[in-house]
Parts: sequence; C-alpha cells; structure tokens
Amino acid sequence: MRLIVTGRDGQVARALMAEAPALGVILIPLGRPELDLLHPTGLDALFAAHRPDGIINAAAYTAVDQAENDYDAALAVNGAGAGAVATAAAALNIPIIQLSTDYVFDGTKPTPYIENDPVAPINAYGRSKLAGERSVIDATPNHAILRTSWVYAATGKNFVLTMLRLAADRSSVTVVSDQRGAPSYAPDIARAVLDVARNLATRPDDALLRGIFHMTGGGETSWAEFATEIFRQSAARGGPSAAVTPVPTSAFPTPARRPANSRLDCGRLKTVHGVALPDWRDGLGRCMDTIWAHR
Repeated sequence: MRLIVTGRDGQVARALMAEAPALGVILIPLGRPELDLLHPTGLDALFAAHRPDGIINAAAYTAVDQAENDYDAALAVNGAGAGAVATAAAALNIPIIQLSTDYVFDGTKPTPYIENDPVAPINAYGRSKLAGERSVIDATPNHAILRTSWVYAATGKNFVLTMLRLAADRSSVTVVSDQRGAPSYAPDIARAVLDVARNLATRPDDALLRGIFHMTGGGETSWAEFATEIFRQSAARGGPSAAVTPVPTSAFPTPARRPANSRLDCGRLKTVHGVALPDWRDGLGRCMDTIWAHR
C-alpha cells in the first residue's frame, strides 16, 4: 500500500513515517515547498505522479493562540487547503484521511462527545478545522475524518516536553486543572491511522468505513493530572520532576479559549474499524522510554 502524507514535519507525520515500514506501507511525505496548503496548486498532478492508494492529510496550521490574530491563514490551510487535498483525492478516486480535533466542540457537554454531537468551536483554530471537515465532506464521500486530542510525541513542541523542560529549572509548576481530555501519543495515532487507511483501501465500497470517527488515547485526565503523571514517570527514570499546583482556567488566560471538556467517545472507531488506542498512561510510558533512550 502506497500512501501520501501531507505535512511531513508535524508530530503525527513524523510518527507515520517511523511506523509505516513495519506495517508494510510505503509512505510518501510531501511538504513545502512542493506542497503548500496556504497556496495549493497543481495537486492533481503532484499526487498522481506518486500513484498513491490513499492520502493522509496531516498538514495543518496548529498554532492555536496565534490563529486568533491570523485566522485568514489558519482558515486557508485548515479549511480550503484540506478541501483542495480532498478534491485531488477524489480526482484520483482514492480515499482521504483528514486529521481533525476535539476543538470543533465547545466543551460544555458533561459527558464524552460522540461524532454526531453538535459542533460549536470556541476558538479560531477550531473554526478553521471544522471548515476543513466540511470541505473534505463536500469534496468526496470517500473520506475518514479522525478527530483526536492532546497530541504529543518524544520530539517537537508539546505538553510533555514543555513540562520536562520546566521541571529542569524549577521545583513547582502551575497547571490548569479544570480542562479534561485524553492525551494521545503520536505513534499510537500513526498506527491507528494506517490501520484505517488499509481498511479504506481494501474495502472501497464499504460506506460504513467512511465518515467521522473519534480517535484518542484511552481513559481521561486533566492537564494538571497529566503533568503529575509526567513527573512521576520522569522521576522513576531519574529525570526532572516538579510539584504541580492545580489552578482553574481563569487563572491562566490565553488568547484562545479552550474547551473544558475535550473527552471524545471512541467507540465507533473500535466497532467499525476495529481500532482503539492504548490507555494514555501506557502511551506516556513508551514516550518517556523513547525520550530517555536518546539522552
């Protein structure tokens, strides 16, 4: 199976490239300058030249706070750019997997969100990603939109590495405690995405495999509890640790509002695709092992 992945420098794209060989997948990463979703042109010819069986659109504008003052660029990449990739996939008659986010919801539901719950993003990034979902749906029925949350990896810019960096310089950190969700380890996401891609490619007429699915690490936590577990696992490996001071969101203002409830019910993905991510603590442990193996 040959798959194009857009956005080769992102956490999930890098994880896809690392995981693909073991699963017998030939992955073709495309990014700037040949692929620029801010100005997507010539995608049909670019994709066709690689003879893919499917496309994974992992390219995105991900600067959540910056998007508040740069919405046109976020919307161009996450909205129109995603639509352009999906249109090219439709022209090649191949499936597209679009990575999306829990931020399409407003976070006011008291229980985990299911796929057909009403969407109501409360920040610019969420609005741009929702526009991307709709653009993909409009472009082709041959899609799987995978919403995930709280993505992290052993490299890049993410919460885990930020906490470890802070713990190296201070004895305590202040972390929001009233936002709940599920941390999702990028290699786990990558393996799940590749499983979904194989299902789509091998069962081209199965409409049940198409549509919107939720895909996050198992279980749930708050940012403060996540930080506490990061420090516990770090200390167990001889790494930096710090005390966590939980605070409400109101004590930690940011340009973009965050949903209080980012929990996603992933039951449909497991039922339809037979895919489920491990518990978030398990993913964190493997992430920590990787970090320490390179120190």
